[in-house]
Amino acid sequence: MARFTGWCDIPLTVQGRVEAVAAGQLLRSRGLKASQVCVSFASELERSHETCELALASMAGHEQETWDSDNIRREWRLNERHYGIVQGRLKSDPDIVKEYGEDTLINWRRSLKCKPPPMDITHEYYQPPPAPLTESLADCQERVVSCWEDSISTALFDETDLPIPPEDRTIMVVAHANTIRALMAHFDELDEEQVPNLYVPNSVPILYHFDRTTRKPKEEKLCNVAGTSHARWMLSPENHSHIRKAISTGGTLTRALFDAMDTSQKGIINRAELEAGIRELMRPDAGPVAGDCVVVDVAKKCAFEMAPDEYITYEEFERRTTDTYKDIKFMASLYEDDRMNDLWL
Repeated sequence: MARFTGWCDIPLTVQGRVEAVAAGQLLRSRGLKASQVCVSFASELERSHETCELALASMAGHEQETWDSDNIRREWRLNERHYGIVQGRLKSDPDIVKEYGEDTLINWRRSLKCKPPPMDITHEYYQPPPAPLTESLADCQERVVSCWEDSISTALFDETDLPIPPEDRTIMVVAHANTIRALMAHFDELDEEQVPNLYVPNSVPILYHFDRTTRKPKEEKLCNVAGTSHARWMLSPENHSHIRKAISTGGTLTRALFDAMDTSQKGIINRAELEAGIRELMRPDAGPVAGDCVVVDVAKKCAFEMAPDEYITYEEFERRTTDTYKDIKFMASLYEDDRMNDLWL
């Protein structure tokens, strides 16, 4: 059952191991091999490190000599968010719900600045500094961003003794839902009210491309509107169910796609606007992973089903998005049929 796991160093589950291997296979199938990863970052927690090892081994395939576990760097600042006094307890514990209330628990989990009461040194899972006593997502984000700025980005842009030059360098970060969520919120400059809608599915590869001059994500996205993500989510039939929340009603990807396609800013879009947005995403200079952006597939299906002169609202777009994700076989076919990748070019 789900717990406020936080800094508790629990082992990776069997399901987690299977998903880590599948994520590595997916990356390899899309042309990203272990030999291209100069450095990997994992948290100090064993479940993060093991996930990283399994994914890299899966990416290496039979060429296991192309990666070395010594290239995995552990960073405590990538540890999961600390949950204070409730750390280690079941999220569904009726005593917790009774004491704090369901709305409060949701705010602790989803909002940017709310946090549980701090634990003290008598708590079962107390750890000395640098472990905090409790954290909000904003607190977690502060340490994760500092890790990005002085450690991860240094490996990506500055280190001179790595085998691949910075312009061709790939860095892997394997952490936890809230630390990845905090980092994505920073990269995509999300407003505080958008953060609760940002979900990070387990073992779903998320790719960012960075500009070496600005050290910020490149504008490989729909357009520069609030809520639009630079991320490319790699979709497969196996990880489909994990992505469902990220693209479901209220999800930032759904909102981002609609806002980007709504060039007139009238709250309605037509087929021509959808097709133009798809062409923008799929342009040759957007990089080889552009086709992995899950929102592209949603837009393709919506455009395919729309009449030439039809307009739809955001509410209708959300409904169609939800319907799209009820058909796993159709989503899988988007990657199996090369003609779909060329449909709107």
